[in-house]
Amino acid sequence: MTHKRVAILLSGGGSNMVALVDSMTGDHPARPCLVLSNDAKAGGLVKAAERGVPTAYVDHRPFKGDRAAFEAELMKPLLAAEPDIICLAGFMRVLTAGFVSQWNGRMLNIHPSLLPKYKGLHTHARALEAGDSEHGCTVHEVTAELDDGPILGQARVPVLPGDTPEQLAARVLEQEHRLYPAVLRRFAAGDRTPVLLG
Repeated sequence: MTHKRVAILLSGGGSNMVALVDSMTGDHPARPCLVLSNDAKAGGLVKAAERGVPTAYVDHRPFKGDRAAFEAELMKPLLAAEPDIICLAGFMRVLTAGFVSQWNGRMLNIHPSLLPKYKGLHTHARALEAGDSEHGCTVHEVTAELDDGPILGQARVPVLPGDTPEQLAARVLEQEHRLYPAVLRRFAAGDRTPVLLG
């Protein structure tokens, strides 16, 4: 069986990357081929290396204001790794339409809200401010529009009385670690039917 090759992009500790990599064993239709970061000190790079996954980083800071040049550098390790699927897992740089279009239909992202609600940042605080009774996370295909694109899965969590953004974020993160691997497994098998949890 030919496994789909998955590259994972991250900027931080990589907890979603760990959930994805640890799921890609046995009869899973995909295997990790690269973990790529925009920060050489990202904790996720260490965790990936410990799991035997090749790593690379491209520091975005020297490219200040020149997103195209940064993305051109980002493409080099990606093209070398020949991924079939790219998973954004806490990658904190906004990617241009030019970059995204090269991976059209092959790039996934996880976002900590029930899209189309709360695109962008500070999603947990915004859900609390709105008085929502439930919150959650979404895996979607990446398109040129931020936090847009076809929804491939959602997990819901209740908002509890007295929740802080941090408590809510922790509850959502647990579901992210369930949802993203479930969506990737289905997507890698060629099935785009949304996964619904919670």
